[in-house]
Order: sequence, then structure tokens, then C-alpha cells
Amino acid sequence: MEKLIFATNNPHKLNEIRHILEGKVEIVGLDEIGCREDIPETADTLQGNALLKAEFVHKRYGLPCFADDTGLEVEALDRAPGVHSARYAGEPTNADANVRKLLEALSSVPHPRKACFRTVIALIDDHGKHFFEGKIEGTIASECRGSGGFGYDPVFIPEGHTLSFAEMGEETKNQISHRALAVAQLRDFLLCAK
Repeated sequence: MEKLIFATNNPHKLNEIRHILEGKVEIVGLDEIGCREDIPETADTLQGNALLKAEFVHKRYGLPCFADDTGLEVEALDRAPGVHSARYAGEPTNADANVRKLLEALSSVPHPRKACFRTVIALIDDHGKHFFEGKIEGTIASECRGSGGFGYDPVFIPEGHTLSFAEMGEETKNQISHRALAVAQLRDFLLCAK
């Protein structure tokens, strides 16, 4: 089975990707290759941040790798927090604080509060740079719902569903999420490249 470095120190993302790609590709996290650095995300786009992280690892370790960046884009907030989703409430990153700030910003916005989650994956291998994107439309709930998932999952309700990502469970989320859609493209690319 092919090994691929996932340029993340986020254990939630690592487990989610491993679950989605189980049996197809062996995913190795940064900790497993001895990289414990916090890779800067200074680009102004999701694609730019994903590429920065993938390039950092590829240049330093010489291994094929991929990285992702994800943003929650809320229509009523002019697509914010967007590329700043992980640090929406400031440094250090804090998912609960980010969700609180989001709900406060939307407190006077009537329902439905339309939003989308977007994930961009940058893969660097022996053949160059490749990009994959997944997007899911939905709405923002008035309060946190559910205990699963991470980040904005307790307040994001995907279109066509009544449960938040945090309520629906890992199995369902990993079939429909923005990250799952991007990873499916990555998986198909890797399988076709063999």
C-alpha cells in the first residue's frame, strides 16, 4: 500500500482522512516523521495555505505529501471567517471560541443563515502539484448541537439534512463532508496514477 504524508498536526483531521482512505493509501502524520513544527498559514486563500504546508514538508523531507486547508464561508458575513476559520477568534486557535464568535456575529441574522464549508487539498508528488476541492452548502444553527466532530461541526447543518455534522456521527459525515469530497478526488487521482 502506498504511503503518503499528510501535512497536519491536527489529530481530528488525521483520523478523519485515515478513515476515509482506509485500505487505499497509508496516511502518515507529521508527528510520525518527526515534524513537530507549526507550519505557518500566511496565504490569503485556502489553496495558498494548503500549498504552503505541502511545500514545507516536501522541501524539508523530500517525500510525497498533501495538505489541506478548510474554511467556513458564511453568506451574511461576506464569506467570513473563510481562510481565517481556524483563527477566527484569534491566537491561539480555539474551536469553542471560534464558534462563540461566529454565533455572536450571527445573533441578529435571521434564518436560514446560509454557509458553505470548503476544503482544498494540495498534493505534491514526483509529477508536480495537484489540487482537489470539496464544497458543501448548508446553514448555521442558532446554538451548538451534538458532541461529535470538531471545529464548527456543532453549528453547521449540511443542505438536505436536519442534523449538524456533530450530531450525525463520523460515518455519515465522512460520506458527505467537504473534506470527504476533496479526499475522494485525491483518492481517485492516486488510484488512477498507479
